[in-house]
Amino acid sequence: MIEMNIFIINGGQKFAHSGGSFNTTITNWTVETLAGNGFETRVTNINDDFDPMVEVENFKWADIIVYHFPVWWFQVPNRLKRYIDEVFTAGHNNGIYKNDGRSRKNPAINYGTGGLMQGKKYMVTSSWNAPETAFTMENEFFDQHSVDAGVLFGFHKMNQFAGLEHLGSFHFHDMEKGASQERIDNYEKEYKQYLEEVFHLETTLN
Repeated sequence: MIEMNIFIINGGQKFAHSGGSFNTTITNWTVETLAGNGFETRVTNINDDFDPMVEVENFKWADIIVYHFPVWWFQVPNRLKRYIDEVFTAGHNNGIYKNDGRSRKNPAINYGTGGLMQGKKYMVTSSWNAPETAFTMENEFFDQHSVDAGVLFGFHKMNQFAGLEHLGSFHFHDMEKGASQERIDNYEKEYKQYLEEVFHLETTLN
């Protein structure tokens, strides 16, 4: 097996009625599965104090970055947004991005091509109160726009701006009203199988 470094970001913020416990559980599933298959892992929890320069080194160390977070009011939690703002800023001309990709001679083109993380990939999981049908059924709330093409469109563009390639997504639905133990157990099996398949394919292709 090809050795790969995986940097995992637990974005399950503790705030109001949210304790961040489910995303900590997902993070543990990821570490268990990947470490059990011989991958090197590092984990950052956005609830902890962090040094942006140290976090930049984690991004530079990693072959793949894995983001875990709940979606709050159709955006990432505020501490994860702060983490991204501070770490990506610290990564300017320091491994994450150089500029916005444009030249002064022709500033109308090539925006978003100044990333420095080419050759690296990222994966994302998100957790929702919304059921999956809210995204897939006609006349439901998200107008049949997927999580990735809809709410997370800007998140994916942020990573593309840094030069990262999207490896895959896994979304957990109905995790408040419908968060039964059976649902969680089924998701654990599905997610771990997904990880096994995605990372096995990645090591095979590389």
